[in-house]
Amino acid sequence: MNRLSLEEELKGNAYPGRGIVIGRTPDGKKAVTAYFIMGRSENSRNRIFVEQKDGIRTQAFDPAKLEDPSLIIYTPVRVLGNKTIVTNGDQTDTIYEGMDKQMTFEQSLRSREFEPDAPNYTPRISGIMHIENGKYNYAMSILKSNHGDPASCCRYTFAYENPLAGEGHFIHTYQNDGNPLPSFEGEPKLVEMMDDMDSFTRMLWESLNMDNKVSLFVRYIDIATGKYESRIVNKN
Repeated sequence: MNRLSLEEELKGNAYPGRGIVIGRTPDGKKAVTAYFIMGRSENSRNRIFVEQKDGIRTQAFDPAKLEDPSLIIYTPVRVLGNKTIVTNGDQTDTIYEGMDKQMTFEQSLRSREFEPDAPNYTPRISGIMHIENGKYNYAMSILKSNHGDPASCCRYTFAYENPLAGEGHFIHTYQNDGNPLPSFEGEPKLVEMMDDMDSFTRMLWESLNMDNKVSLFVRYIDIATGKYESRIVNKN
């Protein structure tokens, strides 16, 4: 499989929805994750990322305009010991609580399925990064309806042991814009990574569709020490 240009993937898709990138820098020293949200409705666009202990949460930019908070206000990023959880919904908490009880990433998600937002049935996408004793691995998951049929949930988990330097994987909720929105298909896309966090953040933000992008989070974690740096960009 050839590495894709993440920049070209984003510029060529006006509405990938919400997206997770996880990988490793070309120098091999840092574990990387990024999470972005987009929106078409006023309710979806009325959001920002705010930092909290170890992670981030979504928040209404203008509380007076907040309509239905159920699927748009959540904690996308949390840290449990040497694990970093990144998701597009409140399943972050499901994974955190499950893994805290010694369940696996996959087992923790067994109680969840796609979002109840007919007719889109938005997939739940999730990622877990594990760094311990200088070793790094990660996994990604997508829970989606069976070709738009809410009676059937398809569950896919992709695990990456000792990921190669310079490689990452990108998964997002929608194939492209549409009505209803078509769910992501296939395995996470193999993409190129970057050593410099600020350059990576800038590339991602500038590549997202100007009208639809809402917020972006990027974190680089030192694999040797576990120390991390984060960046948040909000349109509002």
